[in-house]
Amino acid sequence: MLGLVRITSALVDPALLDLPWSTPLEQWPADHLVALPQGISRHVVRFVRLGGTVYAVKETGERVAEREYDLLRALERIDFPSVQAVAIVADRADDDGKPLDPVLITRHLQFSLPYRALFSHTLRPETMTRLLDALAALIVRMHLTGFFWGDCSLSNTLFRRDAGAFAAYLVDAETGALRSRLSNGQRGEDLEIARINIFGEALDLQAAGLLHESIDPETVCEEVAQRYKRLWHEITYEQQIERDARHDIEGRIRRLNELGFDVAEVAMSVVDRGAYLVRPKVVDAGYHSRRLLRLTGLDAEENQARRLLNDLDTHRAESDLTDEQQAAHRWLTEVFEPVVRAVPAHLRRKLEPAELFAQVIEHRWRLSEAAGRDVGLAPAVQSFLADILVHRPDEQAVLGVEVPTT
Repeated sequence: MLGLVRITSALVDPALLDLPWSTPLEQWPADHLVALPQGISRHVVRFVRLGGTVYAVKETGERVAEREYDLLRALERIDFPSVQAVAIVADRADDDGKPLDPVLITRHLQFSLPYRALFSHTLRPETMTRLLDALAALIVRMHLTGFFWGDCSLSNTLFRRDAGAFAAYLVDAETGALRSRLSNGQRGEDLEIARINIFGEALDLQAAGLLHESIDPETVCEEVAQRYKRLWHEITYEQQIERDARHDIEGRIRRLNELGFDVAEVAMSVVDRGAYLVRPKVVDAGYHSRRLLRLTGLDAEENQARRLLNDLDTHRAESDLTDEQQAAHRWLTEVFEPVVRAVPAHLRRKLEPAELFAQVIEHRWRLSEAAGRDVGLAPAVQSFLADILVHRPDEQAVLGVEVPTT
């Protein structure tokens, strides 16, 4: 029964009206729910599928829900990696008229998992390293944007596979604040919160037998801060360049691009003996993702985009094509799309297309190294499908998302 609830929504979906809003969230019937891996949360959270879309529904206070909704909408407008706010449902009451907490509805991020769900066995050191790299990069990008999180943790983050690494997305923004810029003290506070939270999460993994014996929880929590500081320094430090070494300016910009960051402008000032002090103005991450999207229309994570662009550039050189757009079109239709179409219907839930192609490229390199020659793309695809993909978990099915098989 709908009752007299009040729905504030950024996305008009009439199916929202059919959900049992007069029932407490923890008592929702199973026929409305999707079984998904869930991180640690102080709130009751349920996942529902309406049509072909999966939503996360979280009970919380009304003012908290409104604040988080507004923050997530603001982050979406600046293309920040976070979940998408969909609606707030307020003025809920049960069948006896007793008030129920409002809920915040967000769109579930496809192919993403909470950190605990990534591991069915002991968490290996290299996997923890990739998680910390992704989280540190997310916090750096957040602080460049002027966003103070206030509750940095692995639990409040979703992770997507990104060509051998992970891409991190913010999930919980209820303690956050978006400002024009952050002070060093505000950045330091966020890092201290992250250090404390991650220490507790690592201890929790250790107690559950999911942390490799070589991983020290205290070292883990310090590592994310150190990774953050190294990346922040590389992005923001002021560099002295001699007058006869101006090419170093271009080298600095290229290094930042390789890290995935765009440079809007370069501030330069002359110091003693004609040397320059150079400080790039870094505006956002996603350099390779935006270039790939512009050239091909493919939307990919940053490391995936870097792998795909490298293959595109190689194809362009081998085809002796000078026009970048023409080369991108031919690569898309003659290389990328045939690889994706080669996947049988029953294996299409395993990996999203960009990650699939990135892993095929890596598999081709490994086969070529073993053979001492280039084995070619077609044999590499067939080997990857038969020897690797068939044994991978059905990641998209885990997320409860239907995939067409035709």
